[in-house]
Amino acid sequence: MCGISGLINKRDQTISTDLIQEMNRCIAHRGPDGEGFFHGNNFAFGHRRLSILDLSEDGAQPMHYLEKLTITYNGEIYNYIELREELAAKGYSFRSQSDTEVILAAYDAWGNACVNRFNGMWAFALYDQEKEVIFCSRDRFGIKPFYFISTEQQFAFGSEIKQILPFVAKNGTHQLNQQILLDYLILGFEEHTKGTFFKGIEKLLPGTNLIYDLKSHQYKEEAYYSLAEKTNPTKISQEEAVAKYKEVFTSAVQLRMRSDVEVGTCLSGGLDSSSVTAIASQVLKSQSSAKIKAIHAHVDEEKLDESNFAKQVSEYCKTDLHLIKPSSADFRSSVEDIIRIQEEPFGSPSIILQYFVLKKARELNCLVMLDGQGGDETLLGYERYYPSYLLAQKGTKKWKEFLNSSKNSRLSKIDLLKYFIYFTSYAIRLKKLKQRHQYIKPSILAAFQSEELREMTISYKHIIKLQQLEISKTQLPHLLKYEDKNSMANSVETRLPFLDYRCVEAALSIPDEFKIKEGWTKFVLRKAMETLLPENVIWRKGKLGFNAPEKTWLDDLLPEMKEKISKSQILDQVIQKSAFQMEDLDLRTQWRLYNIVVWEDVYQVVWE
Repeated sequence: MCGISGLINKRDQTISTDLIQEMNRCIAHRGPDGEGFFHGNNFAFGHRRLSILDLSEDGAQPMHYLEKLTITYNGEIYNYIELREELAAKGYSFRSQSDTEVILAAYDAWGNACVNRFNGMWAFALYDQEKEVIFCSRDRFGIKPFYFISTEQQFAFGSEIKQILPFVAKNGTHQLNQQILLDYLILGFEEHTKGTFFKGIEKLLPGTNLIYDLKSHQYKEEAYYSLAEKTNPTKISQEEAVAKYKEVFTSAVQLRMRSDVEVGTCLSGGLDSSSVTAIASQVLKSQSSAKIKAIHAHVDEEKLDESNFAKQVSEYCKTDLHLIKPSSADFRSSVEDIIRIQEEPFGSPSIILQYFVLKKARELNCLVMLDGQGGDETLLGYERYYPSYLLAQKGTKKWKEFLNSSKNSRLSKIDLLKYFIYFTSYAIRLKKLKQRHQYIKPSILAAFQSEELREMTISYKHIIKLQQLEISKTQLPHLLKYEDKNSMANSVETRLPFLDYRCVEAALSIPDEFKIKEGWTKFVLRKAMETLLPENVIWRKGKLGFNAPEKTWLDDLLPEMKEKISKSQILDQVIQKSAFQMEDLDLRTQWRLYNIVVWEDVYQVVWE
């Protein structure tokens, strides 16, 4: 796991060493174990290394191969051993034990199509001297970031936004992407387009390659992966579905245990992280007598506290459990730093709780952490999926499943009806959202529309399309962004077994009746884990995850939040001051407004 930098001069001039070094300096936290550079005629690569596989100097980057290929790469290809054996049979030789060298050989063997053979997470740029192109790629689901800008003079890319901010700065300030800001405030969407909160800075979409021609200075983006093409529901029995998913999920965890440093788990106490922990613990026990380290964030609010579940899982699976308990003072002292780390406004203070978990991992020298991201999106874990599931049911089964959905979740029958009405009507949903944000100037609210919201509402009529949308646009991408930045800020690598592409494709191909059954979300996973976890963890109704005590934390911060919001140049363009009362807003909206003003100050962002 590492950080990458790249700069191309469109006037075919040599790149200044100071310039690429400064880009690399911005991401020193992503790779404290080494640094390297490569200069071509009109471009330069930079790399920061976090040593996870092949800790020797043989794994250093940028890496060269066959005197014609050079790569700067961030990520892990988990099936690199199998690929290396296949490539060795073709005559390729290797001097290192790294996955980086396997990528280079794979590109030489299979060209751009090599990425289809990778099982992992990645963002890389590979210079092909013979073709005079730079081949860039981002993994199927966008676990690893790839930001870029294209101006009249330069094309620049990096693992983080701060590396390329200087190229879009004007008089020391950075322009706001106004549409993204409004989508964030009103809809809670952040990663649903190529754009970022910074005007002019884009990201390479998940499952996409970018090929840059160094002669013409033209580039093209080509999608190499389509989830819609890979998910065809199959008719199988419940027993077959459970066995199939358990097999591929177990394999996904096993692959992600490949490491030359210690591997641990983020354990919230929910089903997803508990399932990862249970299998990882078994894998480690088969290899050594050591217990796997599990880290849990204890919250001092009864309705949010999941520490009892985490302790049960730890005892059952015999892990080495570490509990942390961040306080309001910890939140206050770190909030600005974490907003700087995240680079863009983010969803809730719970992201800060996740940061503390990964900080603890670094303190324990546990440099690889397994996490449960992706389980909810792929296995229908959120309660808001119920309306889509119920719409797909026929006849009396619709009403039977309606009653079961209320019985086996936290939703009352009235709540479930409200969900049904709200999530399946674009007009109602948009109206409710605008009512919630009456503090926004009437002219802005009246003009606000969202094709993404419309697309999501329509997708509720076809549950497989809803899942594909949530995975590719509206839900998973922002969670992956938070995780990447929080982990790398602490020089820790996180790995996500639920997002092994085989797991995703298997989950979406399983009949819906085995993902939600008798009102139980993620039913197939619950059945798969029956012998591996305590029963009351498997069949618990509520899910929380790393949920921060938002009310306690934000109430303590309220006077400061109000003062900062009143001085914001950006929010002055958005807020209707005569209708604005901070205390009347829900906690999530309070947080978003405060997040914007701190981010605005940290990154010197202006409305125009």
